[in-house]
Amino acid sequence: MALRTLPGTTDRRVDKLLTLLADNAMIVVSGGKIAREIGVARSTVWRWTQRLRELGVKVKSHPRTGYQIERVPDVLMPNMLRQRLANTPFRKRIYHFFKIDSTNNLALHLGHEGEPHGAVVIAEEQTAGRGRVGRSWHSEKSSGIYLTVLLRPKISPVQAPIMTLVAGLAARDAVAEQTGYQADLRWPNDLLLDGKKFCGILTEMHAEPDHVHFVIVGIGINVNHTRMPEELARIATSLRIESGRSHSRLELLVRLLRCLDSYYNRFLAEGAAPILTRFAEVSSYARGKRVRISTATETYVGTTAGLEPNGLLRVERDDGRMEVVTSGDVAEAS
Repeated sequence: MALRTLPGTTDRRVDKLLTLLADNAMIVVSGGKIAREIGVARSTVWRWTQRLRELGVKVKSHPRTGYQIERVPDVLMPNMLRQRLANTPFRKRIYHFFKIDSTNNLALHLGHEGEPHGAVVIAEEQTAGRGRVGRSWHSEKSSGIYLTVLLRPKISPVQAPIMTLVAGLAARDAVAEQTGYQADLRWPNDLLLDGKKFCGILTEMHAEPDHVHFVIVGIGINVNHTRMPEELARIATSLRIESGRSHSRLELLVRLLRCLDSYYNRFLAEGAAPILTRFAEVSSYARGKRVRISTATETYVGTTAGLEPNGLLRVERDDGRMEVVTSGDVAEAS
């Protein structure tokens, strides 16, 4: 099945332009050569280099000689990702957008249209990024990782909550590999540093009572945001804010997709047990945490008491009743 052309996707020739410049970093490449290799007019090359500059790519123009990239750019272009994703299902079908409303919205559409397992939707910027319970996700241009992966696991719907834990563990490992930070996992879908959220996961599925047609896993990571909006500053952060330095989004995304592939395959091969065990090891919220649970109908306080076999959270209420949390917000109780 050929990679389809979708409205708004980044022109593959722009992808080739950026890859060509990156492969010849610090070398002046003539406009004529670029035009011939990617199959466009020289005026188009000029226009597209302007677009790349808007994304923060340092492209220097040399009159009468050509273009030079000053350093390998941190733009999440498909060609640059494919080179690093060999032996994973994610390298074949990567859809990149400079701007989109929501990567999850498009991935849902692709799932219903029969897009195969492993398709990835990536955006440099989202205008209507979604979080859980209908919340929005702050998606600053070229500062974070905003992606959704389409998966077609042969599992029952009751096992679907495990997919969120799989994604959370993958994101945690990727961040640890790149930065050394050991993030906390707040069940079911948030990654925290010093109590502040920097990564969120939104998992949605299309299923029948006895089997799952597909699952989409949306992951948003605040990477190089230098500040958060005032209304989020108390509860949200970024890797750059925490570390005081910028981080390669491309490198982090490659690590994330490789870790996701590893945990996903382990889940399919060995079942939920190793995923639940690992989550309990690295999440302070899995057991013994005083929490406030807010659902559509009530709010109550209790202590977490481990995970169900399908990944749902058990909470012992202060009145002694045991609850299994299926939805709602989980927050540390003061």
